[in-house]
Amino acid sequence: MFVPLHDDTPLKVIRFQFVTIAIILGNVIIFLMTGAFQSEQMLAGIATSFGVVPSELIHAPSQNVPYSPIPEPLTFLTYMFLHASWLHLISNMLFLWVFADNIEDAFGYFAFALFYLLCGIAGALAHVLMTPESTAPLIGASGAVSGVIGAYALLYPKARVWILLFFRIPLRISAIWVLGGWFLLQIYSLLTAEPSGEVEVAWWAHIGGFVAGLAITFLLRSRLLVRTG
Repeated sequence: MFVPLHDDTPLKVIRFQFVTIAIILGNVIIFLMTGAFQSEQMLAGIATSFGVVPSELIHAPSQNVPYSPIPEPLTFLTYMFLHASWLHLISNMLFLWVFADNIEDAFGYFAFALFYLLCGIAGALAHVLMTPESTAPLIGASGAVSGVIGAYALLYPKARVWILLFFRIPLRISAIWVLGGWFLLQIYSLLTAEPSGEVEVAWWAHIGGFVAGLAITFLLRSRLLVRTG
């Protein structure tokens, strides 16, 4: 529905968003190694091996599951650094580029890295709990990115953000409307999704990551490096 382009919130504590850039570069490098030049069959194998497969996680203790090169619980970390396509990668990294620097500024380098990973794990957990029989692997940074979006909506609701509405109309609007609208769109998409078949978009991962980011930021608000009122 929209593409974020730029926000007007300056950094106040850190000089440069090193962790955000490292995450973006890491995702791009991993995609170049795993997805950009691989066949669909190879990409599917990588996604199954290192992505979160709900049915395998739920049933692993009670029945045999296909061989995995890493323990299934570790996929809660590895899945968020894999992407299915250039569009999948670019959309997630663009949201990170626009919004994550200010969350890194508020949390500090190490705490932000931990926050990012926790939101990604929370998103995957929500997806697994709500779609326990799914055999489709969950990959992508959107759960963690959703946590960043939730934190930004709480800390900087009045920030002005440039977006491309419907991917073509430039618009400058308050963050609360942009990001609140984004969250409502996730809920709407979940409610109107086809009830049968494998889920192509992990709406629950988006919602779980957003709620986790909102909750963690709210609980730690008084300890953040940046005071937002």
